[in-house]
Amino acid sequence: MRISARADYAVRAAVELAAAEPGRHLTSDALATAQGIPHRFLEVILQDLRRDGVVASQRGARGGHRLARPPAEVSVADVVRAVDGPLVFVNSERPQDLVYSGSAEALLPVWVAVRASVRRVLDAVTLADLVSGELPAGVRQLVDEPDAWRNL
Repeated sequence: MRISARADYAVRAAVELAAAEPGRHLTSDALATAQGIPHRFLEVILQDLRRDGVVASQRGARGGHRLARPPAEVSVADVVRAVDGPLVFVNSERPQDLVYSGSAEALLPVWVAVRASVRRVLDAVTLADLVSGELPAGVRQLVDEPDAWRNL
């Protein structure tokens, strides 16, 4: 599974907003600079986050962007879905839309299990968790597994 640059940038920008003082708006320039995100790319990402209700924006001298909900109510999955759509696709299709036959028939439940696993992690981690550096216990257990940091 690959996490797109778009999703990575969106989560990083959302965490930056979550770390800001409550009620404070951050400009797209400030977000781009703080996280090393190309400004034009970030503008498109912020539009998607606004459209999906993750981010709110305000125009004017004191304008900028802020989270639309408290950081504890915004999961990483919410942010990723806002910019990339559903979390897991197989060959550009949702797993439940696939049909396999013959010896490959048992592959479909594997793809569904992958989707369930990704959901379990990304839905469990909130922006507040990332700001605090305290991941949920189940996610921390996965990170602490011996091979978690190895590319196999």
